[in-house]
Amino acid sequence: MVNIKPPPLLIYRPPVVPVEVVHVDEHLLIVAKPAGLLSVPGNVFTDSLELRLRQVYPEALLIHRLDMDTSGIMVFARTVLAQRHLNWQFEKRTLRKQYVARVGGQVAGQAGFVALPLCPDWPNRPLQKVDFEQGKPCLTHWSVRERGEDNTLLTLIPSTGRTHQLRVHCRALGHTIMGDRFYAGAKAPRLMLHAETLSLRHPDGGAWHTFEVPPQF
Repeated sequence: MVNIKPPPLLIYRPPVVPVEVVHVDEHLLIVAKPAGLLSVPGNVFTDSLELRLRQVYPEALLIHRLDMDTSGIMVFARTVLAQRHLNWQFEKRTLRKQYVARVGGQVAGQAGFVALPLCPDWPNRPLQKVDFEQGKPCLTHWSVRERGEDNTLLTLIPSTGRTHQLRVHCRALGHTIMGDRFYAGAKAPRLMLHAETLSLRHPDGGAWHTFEVPPQF
């Protein structure tokens, strides 16, 4: 694999939009993160979805993250008990996540999966790489949703949640996600990767709920 030096993040220009709350109750906050906004404050930049959300819901507790370039659905807890319950679901991989990605080129076939172990590419952090000796197991199921002239819209369902898993697995298919500044994707105004649905058991009672945020591309 050829090393790709990621472009430095010298300028952070997060979108100036209010936090979109998809669902709120006594235990959960389901929100839509726009592309270009950090999930949590970084070492240099503080503006983030978490910070903005806590200006309205100061009790909001972080559960998981999305890459800055990725848009889509995220869940926050409003109580410590709900946070523990949701963290347990992530740990046991009982939550169901579905993503949408537009990749360059025509993907052969209608559906399949990628099972390639990943680990950090330390000289080129935050890049990840396929490594059969040191990598952790990763599994992504994919299916074609729509075909364009020179691109394909995919549904991606990760069974694991490794850093950059969907980006690297799409690249391994031979079709990088459009707008991917890390893995040399086709040019696009943004990363064409979106967290579309999240299915989870509600911390109060355990009933299954599915929340959805449609993609904007």
